[in-house]
Amino acid sequence: MDTKSPTKYDLFKAGCPSRQVFDRIGERWTFLVLLALQDGKLRFNELRRRVEGISQKMLTQTLRGLEQDGLVTRSVFPTVPVTVEYSLTPLGTSLCGAVHVLRNWAYDHIEDMDAARAAYQADHPA
Repeated sequence: MDTKSPTKYDLFKAGCPSRQVFDRIGERWTFLVLLALQDGKLRFNELRRRVEGISQKMLTQTLRGLEQDGLVTRSVFPTVPVTVEYSLTPLGTSLCGAVHVLRNWAYDHIEDMDAARAAYQADHPA
């Protein structure tokens, strides 16, 4: 029997370890950082420029969490100044498949959601 079968975990249970995965990928900047790194290694400031709107603090926190979870690797090179590059691990690359599905869904349905919001606001004035 597959040890990773859906019956081993139950996301609806408070103590289910799979919730940690959802916590990580549900963070605001995680998907954007993963997608930015899918084309290859980036230095911190390159990554920050690529992901518009992310603060230095949030990028640092996001990268640390992704590194801790084995999704991103941080490589330090002894140059002056020190060069640091970030890249996806094989685990991070595998997650990008799911991220692409969600991104494509968002691209395909954002107009539907905008229309639904407008209809809701029309039916529920403030």
